[in-house]
Amino acid sequence: MREFRTEHDSMGSVEVPADRLWGAQTERSRRNFPIGVGIETMPDEIIHAFGLVKKAAALTNRTLQPQKITEEKCACLCAAADEVISGKLSEHFPLVVWQTGSGTQTNMNANEVIANRGNQLAGKKLLHPNDDVNCAQSSNDTFPTAMHVAAVLALEKQLLPALEEMIAELQRLEAENSDTIKCGRTHLQDAVPLRFSQEISGWRTGFEQDRRMLLAALPPLRELALGGTAVGTGLNAPAGFDLLVAEKLSELTGSSFKTAQNKFHALTSLDELVFAHGALKALAADLMKLANDVRMLASGPRCGLGEITIPANEPGSSIMPGKVNPTQCEQATMVAVQVMANDTAVGLAASQGNFQLNVFLPVCADNFLRSVRLLSDSLQAFRQNCVCGIQANRTKMQENLQRSLMLVTALNPHIGYENAAKVAKLAYEENLTLRQACLQLGFLTGEQFDAVFHPEAMV
Repeated sequence: MREFRTEHDSMGSVEVPADRLWGAQTERSRRNFPIGVGIETMPDEIIHAFGLVKKAAALTNRTLQPQKITEEKCACLCAAADEVISGKLSEHFPLVVWQTGSGTQTNMNANEVIANRGNQLAGKKLLHPNDDVNCAQSSNDTFPTAMHVAAVLALEKQLLPALEEMIAELQRLEAENSDTIKCGRTHLQDAVPLRFSQEISGWRTGFEQDRRMLLAALPPLRELALGGTAVGTGLNAPAGFDLLVAEKLSELTGSSFKTAQNKFHALTSLDELVFAHGALKALAADLMKLANDVRMLASGPRCGLGEITIPANEPGSSIMPGKVNPTQCEQATMVAVQVMANDTAVGLAASQGNFQLNVFLPVCADNFLRSVRLLSDSLQAFRQNCVCGIQANRTKMQENLQRSLMLVTALNPHIGYENAAKVAKLAYEENLTLRQACLQLGFLTGEQFDAVFHPEAMV
């Protein structure tokens, strides 16, 4: 039978599982919000960020308020926070996203776990969740701060590296196909030719633009609400707390953070996350474009375009033997759809800042971090299991190129647009080559046609 211990908060006593480090307020939230339990818990990135925030605050308070946060308290608090940061205490963070919109219970979950673990390390009742771990802080400034820290670290450590690797792979593929000419397509119809490397360069440049937009989104995310406390006035925080705690967070993370100039804005607005997620949405759109192009170019193998081949990673059908499907393209397009849906949630959440606080913080954080995680994983899988193995079917590309009626565009300067259109229509209707149709209509002699018709010069 599971054992319990009694914990207290301002509302009274509550029974908490004896083997868990959380306290009364976490337990109340766990009971009051049984929504998505085990599925939609607070993202690990937020818990990691809270460990960093609490450690930075302890170090700052040790400097600014040594009478409150003694050397012993600071040491135990930091040691416990380090265990939160490392993920060692993850099982002690059970709360779901669907809780108080300010994230108060998750802040208190961190306070209680760190206090209780710190007390275990001290071997005595040394730390109080509110008075010590939450010293000079409020849920209203710690949760927005944790969101920004988590967002910056996720972009820097997860998504941008995955994006860089995809760009590098496309650069390799581009160089490999610099001499390959193929039929272009607009409106899903045949168009004038281009090099396959030029087509790939369009994919690559899209991702390079996405990288630039993500980098542009980082500076606003580096501004932190910490130090604004309850409503932005900084009540109960010592002078200079906001500046020093941002410095401490920068030291702890190896990234760059600074205090927000206007804490009233920092507590109630999520526009920085909206802007950054817009860049995520743009990346999702480019990922959708690449995946759709790849699967259509690889369609077949006999009854489709068949201009490229992609790796055969697994059987594609439970009934059709030998069928291979573009499964990596499908995962990428599904991820893109989900990120676009997440963008709607982030935008709606950001629109709900009322008076001195936005109370849609957990859902905004969850959707943002989910998008980063999905895009990072999707880019890695798509690159490793599909893009790396793309091979140009040069024979098929040449065959399609020679059959394209839009090569007739090369004749425009010599016989005029209307006559060139007549050549294309006759060639289509009577299944002729462009040369045969042009000669039949008497627009050019064979020698004249051969002198001006060079598809390779059209790229």
